[in-house]
Amino acid sequence: MPFHHRHPFLLLLLLLLSISSISLASAGNSSFPILCKTPSSSPTCNSLLYAQSQNLPVSTVSALYSANASLSRNLTRPTGITDYLLQVPCTCTATSQGTTALFYNTNYRVIAGDTADYITSSIFSGLAWNIDPGLQAGQLITVHLPCGCLPGGEAMIVSYAVETGDTLLKIAEMFSADTIETVKMNSQLAANPDFLNLGWLLFVPMGTAPRRRSGRGFMLALAITIPVILLMLCMLVLLVLWRRQSHRKLQEKQMKRSVSAKSGLAMLESQYNLDGDKAFESDRPLIFSLEEVERATANFDSSRVIGVGGFGSVYYGMLGDKEVAIKKMKSNMSKEFFAELKVLCRVHHINVVELIGFASGDDHLYLVYEFLQNGSLSDHLHDPLLKGHQPLSWTARAQIALDTARGIEYIHDFTKSRYVHRDIKTSNILLDNCLRAKVGDFGLAKLVERSSEDDLIATKLVGTPGYLPPESLLEFQTSTKTDVFAFGVVIAELITGRRALTRDSKEATKMKSLVPVMKAVFIEEDPERGIEEIVDGNLRSSFPMESVFKMAEIAAWCLSDDPLNRPEISETIVKLSQILSASIEWEASTGGSGEVFSGVLNGR
Repeated sequence: MPFHHRHPFLLLLLLLLSISSISLASAGNSSFPILCKTPSSSPTCNSLLYAQSQNLPVSTVSALYSANASLSRNLTRPTGITDYLLQVPCTCTATSQGTTALFYNTNYRVIAGDTADYITSSIFSGLAWNIDPGLQAGQLITVHLPCGCLPGGEAMIVSYAVETGDTLLKIAEMFSADTIETVKMNSQLAANPDFLNLGWLLFVPMGTAPRRRSGRGFMLALAITIPVILLMLCMLVLLVLWRRQSHRKLQEKQMKRSVSAKSGLAMLESQYNLDGDKAFESDRPLIFSLEEVERATANFDSSRVIGVGGFGSVYYGMLGDKEVAIKKMKSNMSKEFFAELKVLCRVHHINVVELIGFASGDDHLYLVYEFLQNGSLSDHLHDPLLKGHQPLSWTARAQIALDTARGIEYIHDFTKSRYVHRDIKTSNILLDNCLRAKVGDFGLAKLVERSSEDDLIATKLVGTPGYLPPESLLEFQTSTKTDVFAFGVVIAELITGRRALTRDSKEATKMKSLVPVMKAVFIEEDPERGIEEIVDGNLRSSFPMESVFKMAEIAAWCLSDDPLNRPEISETIVKLSQILSASIEWEASTGGSGEVFSGVLNGR
């Protein structure tokens, strides 16, 4: 039969064979640990794990793997993405499933919603082996990460999970490995080294590629090197001249240089020990060691606790001669930890609490903030005398309302990414030594898209009872108007001195909301008299009624049931600025100091 008659038949046969081989390869196990004979408590060798960075610093990724960050290496892929090689001890281990193989073991605390596939692929970069699918939230599991050793320690073995677009040649080039040696270590490659299945775990002997030299290559290298050396010499001459002319400016610039969060713990400690207070001038959060935060808080002594919330306790601390507040969170609160870290890394405003740095260790995560000497607004409004505070003056309350609105406006309208705080309340509004307010606790903050339409986003119910608007309670929705509603509750607390929720005096098992109390005033025949009856008794009738009434109108506006009827936070700022100006004039006219920051009532 002529060849051209048989050609379609051969093509069909080749196609069927290709499909068959792909199906067989796809059905194979993606993970082949290296078996060993006798379990041991001593490491067989040191090996490397390839860990995807996911835009996190090497210290954070190393902490997740319980690896030593100082022994880790950066690896930049051809795409420009920088990932990490984590050096770990590789030990012959017997697993609970009955397999004895070379593993590096670490622990992981399961978070609600985690699955075995998610932990394997997203948390541990595809390296985890045979995670039990029956996971429960809060469970501490042992994660087995396959690793490898070569006799005599000829090279370090990299454990690597195949990614989209990988070929054996690309992987070998990335790790300077020999393809033949790589095939020898991975039995699944023996049948067809050109076929790689997504997610396959490969053991790559790093640095085993043979060195090749040729006369042509040497001349090419020489042709490239000589011009580069000449260029560097010219640049060196120019640099010396420039340094002589601007030596003083260069010194000042070096003194103010900030330490990047990705610089690693070793560099941070060096910088901190040498420069002392200069570490606090950084625009980026610093990475502190566990020892530093423990020393700052006297090993988290209970006498240092200055606040307790849903995400952890806050301790007073001293880093150098700087006062700080350190939030201690369980490691299973990593979602809230990273939410707050990502927001505060991008937010710098006088009315937002400043994040100085963070740390991790001992199964905990730590956030280090500036210390606000006067604590939370809640402590100054609700039974202030019992908590060692004088009641706030009216003018101070007007200033606090304006400061809080400006902090919320900044995260809504003036950051590159738009955020919703989702937990605005008086205990999350902190006061400095001049009683100026700053918004804090961004553990529930949510990124929303900027658009001309109402940017509602579906979510689970989050926030604090008493501050949640109807659409969050009924439809699990949130938007910037969620923060506006909560701000309305804060204003109501500033006016009345009452809590957002109080126990009903008639039915002890029920709670009574402040929202209907504020709304009811404006359906009375004489709203002004109604406001006067609910004004905080700690003000001792020392307040300008007109300004109080106008602020109550803003509260009622913010507390509208329909989010479309609520103002943008920026709209309240104009009115609050006018109220503050009028309050300052009133205070001066009544014989007060006229200074907003006097702030408290001392028997007037």
